[in-house]
Amino acid sequence: MTITIALLQMLAGFVLLIWAADRLVAGASALARNFGVSTLVVGLTIVGFGTSAPEMIVSAMASLQGNPSLAIGNALGSNIANIGLILGLTAIIYPLRVESATLKREVPILALIMLLTLVLMWDLQFSRPDGLILLIGLLALIGAMVVLGIKSGGKDPMSAALAEEVPSGMPMRTAVMWTLVGLILLPLSAQVLVKGAVTLALIMGVSEAVVGLTVVALGTSLPELAAAAASAYKREDDLAIGNILGSNMFNLLGVLGIAAVIHPMVIEPVLLNRDMLVMFAISILLLFLSWRREGQGLITRPAAIVLFASYLGYQTLVIWEAVLSR
Repeated sequence: MTITIALLQMLAGFVLLIWAADRLVAGASALARNFGVSTLVVGLTIVGFGTSAPEMIVSAMASLQGNPSLAIGNALGSNIANIGLILGLTAIIYPLRVESATLKREVPILALIMLLTLVLMWDLQFSRPDGLILLIGLLALIGAMVVLGIKSGGKDPMSAALAEEVPSGMPMRTAVMWTLVGLILLPLSAQVLVKGAVTLALIMGVSEAVVGLTVVALGTSLPELAAAAASAYKREDDLAIGNILGSNMFNLLGVLGIAAVIHPMVIEPVLLNRDMLVMFAISILLLFLSWRREGQGLITRPAAIVLFASYLGYQTLVIWEAVLSR
């Protein structure tokens, strides 16, 4: 009965969390737009944050409640799921073209962010100064995105696509209402989800990190899956891939940064030795599979199957090691 309650708590938490994040982004975007902020800036900031909001709130609540392994596992697991599961599944359905600008701009930035995170994790601790470094990096990233979007005059594919997601014509009263609903429900739903996840870990006899890397990471990545599928269906390939790479950057800088500032965290060695290594490996695999010497890159169906199989293999490894350690 207890495991059923834990699973129901997690399911309710996921559903409310994703819905609340969507309402918050819609309300806050419309609110900013009604106050005269340009559609481009709103798209690059508020909408850009949208798909990473669930990971940020869940990890913040986990850190606040003294469950650091769940917070870190959620961030790393979501990044691995974004590439292996989401890009893999999406490209199996629709092979994705990769603009050369994306490979030359977003991939090196993501690589630098991953290296910075690795350096900060190396002593198996995330202190408040470490968290501040990551959050400063997040602010710099957002600032650079806005500057790039303004310089391109909104013609940059990623900037234009995000700007299109900003709701237009939403009355001020409705915008305020949805913003408040999102602000109230996000932490409440995250609290329910974290409580269910911790209970599930205790019942199953596994670490909170395992639950964070598997079930919680999968659930909080659902907005990225929906966004990638919608973009692929519209043949907005660059937006599908840009959203995933951007979400991975936000997860490392924002999710881990906020969690560490709220509560300094001790890192389980396995998160560094296995999961961080897998995150690097699957990111390099994505670059290797999509790179073309000339012209656009392409994630073909065979390449997508390799990415998806890598994710399934990783999940099997995490669960197998958790079972053996019981």
